[in-house]
Amino acid sequence: MFSGFMVNAWEVASIVAVVAGIVGFFTVMRGSAFAAHAIPNGSFAGAAGASLIGVSTLLGLGVFSLGGAMTIGLLGRKGRHDVATALALVAMLALGALFLSFSVEYAPEVYSLLFGEVLGISPNEIAPTAILGALCIVATAILYRPLMLSSLLPEVGEARGISSFRMEMLFLAVLALATTMTVPVVGTLLIFSLMIGAPAAARSLTDRPLVAMGLSVAIALLIVWIAIAASYETNYPVGFFVGVLSAAAYTLGRGWAAWGPGARRGEATPEAIVSTPLPS
Repeated sequence: MFSGFMVNAWEVASIVAVVAGIVGFFTVMRGSAFAAHAIPNGSFAGAAGASLIGVSTLLGLGVFSLGGAMTIGLLGRKGRHDVATALALVAMLALGALFLSFSVEYAPEVYSLLFGEVLGISPNEIAPTAILGALCIVATAILYRPLMLSSLLPEVGEARGISSFRMEMLFLAVLALATTMTVPVVGTLLIFSLMIGAPAAARSLTDRPLVAMGLSVAIALLIVWIAIAASYETNYPVGFFVGVLSAAAYTLGRGWAAWGPGARRGEATPEAIVSTPLPS
């Protein structure tokens, strides 16, 4: 379980879990779960198009992820992106269907992009994943305080010179970068499960943002480690275990929030964020 190709799986899955826990925290905080679903699922069209013209699928994923994210941000209205997100997803899926119709050789790659091939990670995929993951974490760290304020109290943020629109576009760019990094190695369904289940569970356990983010990373790591071990022992897909465990983590978190000590409701409070001046 800890030798040969499995070492690559453990390393890459751990990197993905850390990024998913951090970026997913703001995804849940900002109510952007639909965007987190649409961008990875639609980005496979970029990989299909890139394969069709003979360039790197990573480049195609990046272009479509960023293009879809910017379209959602530009067409959204006052923080509501449901219609724009749906249209962007439909458009990208339509292009993906068109690209696939020109080739019959891409079916295995489509399956891996949707469901992931964590146990089939090659050594040369580790470094690019780690680099893109580090960029996601650094970008989130730089944006942390203004992004937190614009997520919790956008009116206060605007009064302090923090543009909600700018923060939304920057966050969607980070989400696109996370998608580009994770989809080739773990698939769209696995990253969506990690990016929503673990952070949502963490928010149910504490109202302190930094603590919640740390818990989100810890829960995401625990989920992928259990999923890989279970998949290795049973030969069932990793994505199955990740999806089930993510849902179970959120259910347990909500149960703790409702009936545990203090009956926490899982809503982060803004006092700790707005109590100190933020950069304009």
